[in-house]
Amino acid sequence: MNNALSHNDTILITCTLAAVALPLLAALLNFCLPVKSKVSGWVSTLAVLLSCVLAARVFAGIWNNHQIHHQYVWFTIGQTKVYAGILLNNLSALMLLLVSIIALPVHIYSTAYMKYDERYSRYFTYLSFFCFSMLALVVVDNLVLFYAFWELVGFSSYLLIGFWFTKDKAVQANKKAFIMNRVGDIGLLSAIIILFTQFHTFDILTLFANKGLIAQSVVNNGLWIAPTGQLPAIWQYIAVAGIFLAVVAKSAQFPLHTWLPDAMEGPTSVSALIHAATMVAAGVFLLGRVYPMFTETELTILACIGCFTAFMAATIALTQNDLKRILAYSTISQLGFMILAMGVGAYASSLFHLATHAFFKCLLFLVAGIVIHQMQHIRDDNDLDIDPQSILYMGGLRKRLPLTFIAAIIGGLALIGLPLTSGYLSKDGILIQAFEWSEGKSVWLKIIPLTALITSWLTAFYVARLIFKVFFGDLRLLNIHPKLKLHLTDGGWQYKLPLALLAVCCLFPLFSFNPFSYEQGWLFKGLNISRITKFESVYHLIIPVLVNVISLVVLYLAYAIYVKQNSFAFSQTGFLYRLSYNQWYIDKIYKRVFVKPVLGFGKACFWFDKNVIDGLIHLLTKLSGYAARLTAWADKYIVDGFLHLIATIVQSIGNFARKFQTGKVQYYLFSMLVIVLLLFILKILI
Repeated sequence: MNNALSHNDTILITCTLAAVALPLLAALLNFCLPVKSKVSGWVSTLAVLLSCVLAARVFAGIWNNHQIHHQYVWFTIGQTKVYAGILLNNLSALMLLLVSIIALPVHIYSTAYMKYDERYSRYFTYLSFFCFSMLALVVVDNLVLFYAFWELVGFSSYLLIGFWFTKDKAVQANKKAFIMNRVGDIGLLSAIIILFTQFHTFDILTLFANKGLIAQSVVNNGLWIAPTGQLPAIWQYIAVAGIFLAVVAKSAQFPLHTWLPDAMEGPTSVSALIHAATMVAAGVFLLGRVYPMFTETELTILACIGCFTAFMAATIALTQNDLKRILAYSTISQLGFMILAMGVGAYASSLFHLATHAFFKCLLFLVAGIVIHQMQHIRDDNDLDIDPQSILYMGGLRKRLPLTFIAAIIGGLALIGLPLTSGYLSKDGILIQAFEWSEGKSVWLKIIPLTALITSWLTAFYVARLIFKVFFGDLRLLNIHPKLKLHLTDGGWQYKLPLALLAVCCLFPLFSFNPFSYEQGWLFKGLNISRITKFESVYHLIIPVLVNVISLVVLYLAYAIYVKQNSFAFSQTGFLYRLSYNQWYIDKIYKRVFVKPVLGFGKACFWFDKNVIDGLIHLLTKLSGYAARLTAWADKYIVDGFLHLIATIVQSIGNFARKFQTGKVQYYLFSMLVIVLLLFILKILI
């Protein structure tokens, strides 16, 4: 199918292809450069800058206009034609722009952050390839290509997480991320196969459009009935479960969330990109693509998992001391909010929060990178043995890193969701719609919005704890080592410019001129396909007031504990503290339930291979040796001996007979006489 295109549509498709291809071209060029070449950083940065400009052009042409779907026959199997092409609508145009905008400051930041790394060029090769994979993922129009780029996103993240492969923790982290994501990939592949079996197409628009094949199919009387045929209803459930498994793995939701905190072993700039708008956002984007697939019951399950994940991750972030790990669990919690929003029908608010979260979480990770970088300088300059990521050694950095401090405040307020920030618009939209969704539901389902409300207050506390411990008070490391050499700075323009750009994007004007109404946001309007029945309820007033008033109380409580230190401190010996500090023991449970049995099974297989299979082979080898030696002896002494005996006999007979062949007549006559006499004697005897 090759639809006729207008001139403007052709330009938009060309811009899209160029935006996707430029990072790939940069990756190929960097691959050919020397490993320490500093040119590679600017090659990748220029490529993503051009991609950003082109993505903006595509966004301007697509947003709230007609969608573009253009495809060609890719390959044919029997009578089945598989098409490949580009699908540009509000969702894909938004993601194309968002990924490239977030990638740009990360690239600029990385040129300074990775300046002295021995594998500088390789880093930017991986980073560009990562951006290419994600940009392609959001614009492809069929499930086969979607799965291919889904895998490439996972593979490139594997390379980046384990970039410092000389560190054992980094190697373990990238293997863990790779394996746990493969679990989800099996689910996605299974779902794609089932969908093709039922609908005979991989085309995303044909399947998931408003009046597409999914919308025309129903589950009734144990059958999954579609215009193209029918299957037992169990296959619909399996397909949904497969998609959900893919989302859970990629977007780090319970129970497959444990890879994301460990992924902090990669460079901080990588963490900023992975946690902001790329890899972990791919799961939410997948939900946005296949949203009509889910029934009300399945969406409720989605809401429960998202709500639990958000709450669990927030409680864990309360007690962590690793700066990046706190932000990692914050990401898991915020992704839980997005999944929760999808489950309660707040489709637009979920994607709205995905966009706003991308900016303030990227900002906070870049802030963390600067802080950690400066703590590493202190460690190296003073020959200390400390963890530069531990907030226990920090404090008082607001005077020494003023721009970093301001950026952290803006990013933190947006993460909490206080007014005048973008986070306020998107998070309050989720909370309000969650309460509206719970109207008329069972008591158990009313727990979901209440838990989300509590989670937002927990978010305020752990964000305040992080900022107060890092930037307020005195540098605690000075209390341990009073004679430290300190040379702290915000860094050059490559650090400052990304912070400034992202900080501006964390404020409300970028998304809505009304700072208190998420419904007035252009992004919400452009994506609003909510299933929620609109209520003229008091939630629109009560929830924002309740959330923000108590959040301010929580902030003051954290200030009193960590700055003024004139209030009570939480017990660090109780069960709840240990549960939070040990990350709900989920990793330990996995190690005991899955890792140790698998390793034990592997060791048993190794023992069996070494002692049984190899033992049997060695036994057969020895027996074969013995049989060979016995055969050689028999061949030498029996077969060859028998032949030598015959030869000797024949030779003796020949020698004996030769004596009668002298050529003298008298000997012949004598011989004949002897023979005659012998015959005569034998005749007489017989």
